[in-house]
Amino acid sequence: QVQLVESGGGLVQPGGSLKLSCAASGFIFGRYAMSWYRQAPGLEREWITGISTSGNTTTYGDSVKGRFTVSRDNAKKTVFLQMNNLKPEDTAVYYCRARLGRYDYWGQGTQVTVSS
Repeated sequence: QVQLVESGGGLVQPGGSLKLSCAASGFIFGRYAMSWYRQAPGLEREWITGISTSGNTTTYGDSVKGRFTVSRDNAKKTVFLQMNNLKPEDTAVYYCRARLGRYDYWGQGTQVTVSS
C-alpha cells in the first residue's frame, strides 16, 4: 500500500536550518509530483511547495520562497525539504503529500519547532 514517512523535524533556533525527508513506497514514485504542506496549531493546513516528477520544476508559497528548497531523489523514492533561516512562525507539523489520480495520500507528519 502507499506509504509516506516524514522525518527530520525537531527543535531549532531562529535563523537555523533543518532538512526534512519523506520516504515513499507502494507506488511508482517517479511518475508523480509531490508536495509539502504544514499545519500550525489552530490554523488550516497550508501548501508550501511542490515539485514535478523530474524535479526540474518547483513552486513555492510566498511564506517560504527564498528560504526553503524542495528536491527529490527518484532512485531513493524520497522527497526533501531544505529549510533555511527558520522563523518562529515556521513552527508547525510538516506533511508530504502524493496525489495519485483522484486519491490523496499523506504522511504522518513531522514536528518542526523554531524557538530560542
